Amino acid sequence: MRMYCITIFDDHLNKIKKLGYLPVGLGEKIISSEFLRDNNKKHISDKNPYYGEYTFHYWLWKNNILNSLENEWIGFCQYRKFWAKSRNSKNYNNLETLNNNVLKEISHNQSNYESILGEPMFINQLRLSKFLKKNFKTMIKNPSLFFDKNKRNIKFHFDMMHGQGNLEKAINLLEKEDRSSFKDFVNSEISFNPHNMFICKSPKILNKYYETLFPWLKRCEKEFGFNLEGYGLKRIYGFLAERFMSYWFRKNTKFTTMPIIFKDISELD
Repeated sequence: MRMYCITIFDDHLNKIKKLGYLPVGLGEKIISSEFLRDNNKKHISDKNPYYGEYTFHYWLWKNNILNSLENEWIGFCQYRKFWAKSRNSKNYNNLETLNNNVLKEISHNQSNYESILGEPMFINQLRLSKFLKKNFKTMIKNPSLFFDKNKRNIKFHFDMMHGQGNLEKAINLLEKEDRSSFKDFVNSEISFNPHNMFICKSPKILNKYYETLFPWLKRCEKEFGFNLEGYGLKRIYGFLAERFMSYWFRKNTKFTTMPIIFKDISELD
């Protein structure tokens, strides 16, 4: 398994290497040449504040890096989020403990799948106070949202966090084959697989995902531009990709899910 671990901090290099992962450095704080970077060859590194980790995904795709990885599982994690071997919660007080509990290889049972996604985040389980704070007018206009949790779907959540109507505008820019089914997905599903983390068995599948995703995001740039303020709006391209990732891999691959460890390696020695 080839696991890319993405960070924005230069001093994470040796910690990532100790985990046995490939260190990917994004942003201006990266100095060491030992990091894989997204700012050479064909790249969109200048869009990193808006695309997040997807500027690295673009680099992988556009520079044909995947063509040499035919027999490897390809995975992605982040300096604060890692794939867990099991659901047993632990106190990760040092790097060694974390290293002993993060995913290192694909098991025999997992090898029967084509992709692995993070365990779903159920939007309708979020505290009611959060919905009221972010989307008070919508809640008042639709009182059933207070009582029927199943109406708090992906679209409702995206409107609340990233701008009313923005998801629908983006969906309308998809190619026809995905437009209606993705719209059905966000209007019916109450969970998605978060954090733009996935593991894929086949580079061919991954290329197909990128071939759909990046032309769509490029079209979205004409709609939303880059004069964006606030975390919820500035990173809109990454958040769109996060929802689309759940939909695309669920639709096009045989998938399973795995738990994610939340631990910032900045805190570990």
